[in-house]
Amino acid sequence: MGLDGARSHDERTTATPRTPMPNPRPPARVPFDLAAWASAPRPEADPGVFRQEHRQLDPDRAEAAKVPTWPLLLRAGLNAVVGWLAYVYGVEVAKYGTTLIGVLPTRSAFVAISVVLTLNVLVAGIVIKVFGRMGRWPEVWRRYALPLLSRTVTEEAPATEEEQSEAARQRDPWSVLRQGGAAAAAGRLDGEAVGDVDYVRIRRAWESAQADPAFLPAFVQQVSLRGAAAFAHPSEARELPGRAERHDLLLGQVRLGTAQDVPKNPLSHRAAGFALDPVVLGTSLLAVGPAGTGKTARLARPVAEALCLQALAGTACAVVIGAADADLGPDAWYDVVIAPGDPASRYGLDLYGAAQDPDEAAARLAEALLPDELTARAETARTALQQMVGPFHAAFGRYPGVRELRALLAGEPESLEALVKGLRAAERLGSFERDLAHREHQRGRADDPGALLADRLALLDRPAFEGAFTTDGTGRPPFAMRVLDHPLRVRVKLPERSHPEAARMLSRLLVGQFVQAAGSRGDRSLFAGLVVDDASAALDAGIVRGLQRLRGANAGVVLLLRTLVDLPEALRAPLFGAVGCRAAFPGIAPWDGRLFSEAWGTHLVRETAVTLAPDTSGGIVRRAGRLGRKALSGTTAQTESVTTREVERLRWSPSDLAHALPAGHAVVSLTAVSGEQVPPLLVDLRG
Repeated sequence: MGLDGARSHDERTTATPRTPMPNPRPPARVPFDLAAWASAPRPEADPGVFRQEHRQLDPDRAEAAKVPTWPLLLRAGLNAVVGWLAYVYGVEVAKYGTTLIGVLPTRSAFVAISVVLTLNVLVAGIVIKVFGRMGRWPEVWRRYALPLLSRTVTEEAPATEEEQSEAARQRDPWSVLRQGGAAAAAGRLDGEAVGDVDYVRIRRAWESAQADPAFLPAFVQQVSLRGAAAFAHPSEARELPGRAERHDLLLGQVRLGTAQDVPKNPLSHRAAGFALDPVVLGTSLLAVGPAGTGKTARLARPVAEALCLQALAGTACAVVIGAADADLGPDAWYDVVIAPGDPASRYGLDLYGAAQDPDEAAARLAEALLPDELTARAETARTALQQMVGPFHAAFGRYPGVRELRALLAGEPESLEALVKGLRAAERLGSFERDLAHREHQRGRADDPGALLADRLALLDRPAFEGAFTTDGTGRPPFAMRVLDHPLRVRVKLPERSHPEAARMLSRLLVGQFVQAAGSRGDRSLFAGLVVDDASAALDAGIVRGLQRLRGANAGVVLLLRTLVDLPEALRAPLFGAVGCRAAFPGIAPWDGRLFSEAWGTHLVRETAVTLAPDTSGGIVRRAGRLGRKALSGTTAQTESVTTREVERLRWSPSDLAHALPAGHAVVSLTAVSGEQVPPLLVDLRG
């Protein structure tokens, strides 16, 4: 966000409300300690780990911690007793040996004492090394002795002046401003209540000012004038009402739950907080699970909340698509709320996405209009729509509305005459004469794609959608997807109950427009995030191919599906290959679990096999004893053979995914934009 343009938007292509939000301040009930939050340790960690105050797990200590308390203490005590006896016996043997070779009797008292002490130290070292390792004395010391000693320490050495000044500097959230010549701005911020959204937003503006020293006076002036509200979001909002999740906006992370401490999870993630951020969302995420398993409440809503907060901080833009009754946050979270079919909706939708190229806009609209069973006719439908949209744009300087486009595709004479007249007036009739002649030739034929498209457009030409898709400025202000270079927060409420087929078309259209717009942005400094609550109708081959291009465009999508059966079979495997992050929720079907299992592959595990066989060893006496034992007890003596080997096994089998996942959990694999991968993790999403 630039210093001068932090509060500006392209109002020709988007409709952004200027009224302040009801609660622009952080909630007063929970005081926010900015200094502690900003100075909290954030060590480097693998993708998916919530890094704020994260403590790396020591593998050796983790293995030792699995031993219960009493067996650990009993083992340590027994080794201590045996070690003491071994020490006493070892010292006596060593003394006796030195006496035999004549060391002690023939030397002075000093030499004798030195030899005795050396022997004691040597024997004690050997005993401590051997029996301490077997008794795990270091683990007992770390687990029990150190905490006890730490509670008994009552005095600490006072910190030096240098240590005190360094600690104060680290806890000063505005030290970079003071050192960079903006002490007046830092002084103004010291006296205000600053939230994490304000801090990240101001820090981002400061980094922009550092890039060009000419902006430094403007930065100081803005902060001195507005304080913590400097460089605010165009809506003047500085917080989200009803914010519920734990966020670290410095890293863009939202904490969703805890990775479980189970053998299937890697050591680096066990018992660690699980989080998502733009680094992993940039490879896109696919989540599959039945309704009621928490996909919306525990994944889609927290990610939407994170993207909206990042938009307020000036680091992201958010587009959230779902049914009108989906719990994706209140309307106060968003700048633009589009609800086709709701007369109270303030904003409409640009069906063409404000595309500069009419052919591109028509192609995307044609693919969105056709249902899955008619995708074989997509090419002819795309051509037919381009033959109408292009001439109309050339004649009138705008795209046709739904009713106008429907009339042209249906071949109504009045509409065609008006189009020809407009082309003559614009002196463009010669450029599109062949397109109009071709459409005239196809009209009335059984395979005319224009009639099919007109029938599909009739689903959007309903009284409930009056003013929602206008292009002549008479309806509601339309939102265009090409404004993804602004920190907008957009919510689209689809009319899935009243107009299900229209909702499917709009979902496919919006996702396609997002993929096109995000990939063609000139300014990619903002992360463009899309959340689709039910993506079963939103995906086609073109969109799946476009998902892979988003990795290099600082953009990503979160797609939620109830089952993969909702998608065409030819689309399922390419979709798994296009996304970098995958999540399986409890209750998925085994055939859905098979795709997850194949995508996650196999790994080497150590397998132990025990084989029992009748004991036939020994001579006559031993065999007679075994016969007597069998006669008395009825059991046959057996020998036990143990074999250990490494074998390849599935990380998660389809059966485990379908039947063994606990409620409130999910198995999630991650891939960062850099290519770093995290194997599937069992995550508890309930806290």
